[in-house]
Amino acid sequence: MQHIYDALEPGGRAAVVIPDNVLFEGGKGTEIRKDLMDKCNLHTILRLPTGIFYAQGVKTNVLFFQKGTPENPNQDKGCTKETWVFDMRTNMNTFGKRRPLTEKHFEAFINAYGADKNGQSAREEGVYETLGQIESDEVREASGEKERKVEEHARFRKFSREYIREQKGDSLDISWLKDLEATSAENLPDPEVLAGEAMAELTEAMAEIYQLMQALGADDVAEGQKQLVPKRLA
Repeated sequence: MQHIYDALEPGGRAAVVIPDNVLFEGGKGTEIRKDLMDKCNLHTILRLPTGIFYAQGVKTNVLFFQKGTPENPNQDKGCTKETWVFDMRTNMNTFGKRRPLTEKHFEAFINAYGADKNGQSAREEGVYETLGQIESDEVREASGEKERKVEEHARFRKFSREYIREQKGDSLDISWLKDLEATSAENLPDPEVLAGEAMAELTEAMAEIYQLMQALGADDVAEGQKQLVPKRLA
């Protein structure tokens, strides 16, 4: 991350995909985040859905920032005044090969981001519905006109640099939506369904590894490992 923003020309911009731990790691991680917000205008964070990379357990985000400020590209102190966060993860379906993430899923974010590439378009906190979100009575109720509360239900919110410094200790791991999947056992599939999905994913992963080993010329090793599977399941 540090190499990326240091390499930018004044006024240059970047969008960087990072794992969650980069947002909250202490020590050197905190120093880098503070330095980033000093030298760049970190104007937007997109919390990506789960399951979009091969390593299923890895949660990722996109950081959008510009070197300096729109008014002074050569500024290198206090460049970040506020950061907008779009939560495309909480109460969203898990994506993967069976449920692919498409460009259409990003339409709500693109509209909220605005036309200005440096995040300077007029913005409003909000966005209560987006393609791919989990359908539940509570989500549907929150999407209704009467129950819309920005601090509880909006997917797009603004946080000041002071808030990030004083309330978050310079952590950028900012979330606010109630995770309905984590708090309600009603939304969980039956154990046999979860086990079946895990078995299907493992089988698919093993098939891909087998094909990779063949491509690397390790046919004998691949075949030997393949033969061991039914024996271990017996």
